[in-house]
Amino acid sequence: MTQATSSVSPSAEPLVPAALNSPARVLTASLVGTTIEFFDFYVYATAAVLVFPALFFPNSDPMTALLASFATFSIAFFARPFGAVVFGHFGDRIGRKTTLVAALLTMGISTVIIGLLPTYEQIGVIAPLLLALCRFGQGFGLGGEWGGAVLLATENAPPGKRSWYGMFPQLGAPVGLFLSSGIFWLLLHVMSQEALLSWGWRVPFISSIALIAIGLWVRLSITETPAFQKAIDKHERVEVPVAELFRNHKRSLVLGTFVALATFVLFYIGSAYLLSYNVKVLKIPFTDALEVQLLGSVVFGLFIPIAGKLADRVGRRELLIAITVLIGLFSFLLPTLMTSGETAIFVFSAASMALMGVTYGLIGTALAAPFPTAVRYTGSSITFNFAGIFGASLAPYIATWLQTTYGMTYVGYYLLVAAIITLACILLSGKEEV
Repeated sequence: MTQATSSVSPSAEPLVPAALNSPARVLTASLVGTTIEFFDFYVYATAAVLVFPALFFPNSDPMTALLASFATFSIAFFARPFGAVVFGHFGDRIGRKTTLVAALLTMGISTVIIGLLPTYEQIGVIAPLLLALCRFGQGFGLGGEWGGAVLLATENAPPGKRSWYGMFPQLGAPVGLFLSSGIFWLLLHVMSQEALLSWGWRVPFISSIALIAIGLWVRLSITETPAFQKAIDKHERVEVPVAELFRNHKRSLVLGTFVALATFVLFYIGSAYLLSYNVKVLKIPFTDALEVQLLGSVVFGLFIPIAGKLADRVGRRELLIAITVLIGLFSFLLPTLMTSGETAIFVFSAASMALMGVTYGLIGTALAAPFPTAVRYTGSSITFNFAGIFGASLAPYIATWLQTTYGMTYVGYYLLVAAIITLACILLSGKEEV
């Protein structure tokens, strides 16, 4: 295979319109895959609040058990960059389609195994270690899934519709959140708390088998993206994409990581942390807390296509600047909304997820934009997953610690700092870099 390590242009290449894949097939494949991946990911986040503290960390006091559960939750974010490098390498070397299938299987198998794990009561300290290992597998798979799904959409996009196409894989996040919250909500209505802790919690994890089968069927029906096929025809692939990336695209990596920072902090404050806060601090029944999350996921999903349409009209960078400023302003409302009763909690959830829908709808296309085809899978995946480490991995843990140590006002400051950093990096980025 001809190498072109030093000849790859550092500027972004125009993406090539689709020739073989129909728009419906492309967008369905990108959406179904990320829906499955994020369903698996959020099922764990919900269980980390609801059942894992009791089943895998039973010898701790309730708050310590919750923090330990959130610590295992964070492992996936540290695994994701490794998945991004490995799957990104093969995605940039052998193709988007085959790599996406492998990433889907890695994530799905890890999730199903969690549903089969023995608990602490059955095998002692080995149980949380196995849980952490499976969580690593989830993160490793998702690290390779997201970037490929975004490229599957954007590399098939016709001119003037890159943001619109790029928002479809992003819709997988709210759909996955809705399904994962919904299945736990349903379980809580059809079985007792004792039954849920005994065996019911396993159902969402094992049921992922059906979603994996659907995802594989859809993914295997598509052909390679035109942009990657063009790179093959022009002998533009590089031998080691990650080496090329860190040699010639360090600026895009750093800026992209922090352009997505506020997106991640906002989301995990408005989802995993909010769920635990509602249940552990406000003592809201878990079914009601899940209804808050279900509402948030619907609002989240509604605003993603709005972002895609607006970005193609007014400019992605301009819209990112505006929404980041609004996130910063929202941080000042956070303490009041979080401490003013259940109605205010619903308002907080809806408002945070509306903001989230706009920023998340843009971030996929924005992170892929600065990288040429030969390193685009690796580059977009690494920036997204580095942002996950800095912005998401410890967000529920940090927010919980700040709230219990200093008060809810400091959780607002945490979000504000993230918004300021993101805004600075957007402003430092050129128009072609986001």
